[in-house]
Formats: sequence, C-alpha cells, structure tokens
Amino acid sequence: MKQSSFFDIEERLARLIGLGDQFKVFFRTVDFEVFHPDLKKALAYSDGNKGGRPPFDPVLMFKILVILTLNDLV
Repeated sequence: MKQSSFFDIEERLARLIGLGDQFKVFFRTVDFEVFHPDLKKALAYSDGNKGGRPPFDPVLMFKILVILTLNDLV
C-alpha cells in the first residue's frame, strides 16, 4: 500500500475539481424551488408557537434525499 504524502489531499482535490462537480451541474439544471409549495403542504410544519428549533427547509431536505438516491446511499 502506498504511503500517504503531505500533498495527497491537495492532489485529490485538484483531480476532483478537474472532473467537475456533478452536484453543481445538477442543481443548476433542476429548479428545486418549484417543489417548495408541495413540500411545505405535505410536511405540515407547526406554526412555532410553542418554541423550539425552527424546522429545516423542506427544499434542502429534498435535495439531500435526491443526493442520497443518486449515490445509492438510501
């Protein structure tokens, strides 16, 4: 097995940047805000009168599910 060098991380990052970021391209082509009204209605968050942490953005959670599905992590 090859021993890691001090510059391995920079070399890997440069290689990945050279390949292009599939997520940036994907999120530029798909307008996820179109799903916002349907997601908000389906999730039925509370109004927040009782306090507590505010809920996560439904579009963000949908993006996470899409990324997991694309990479066979679900």
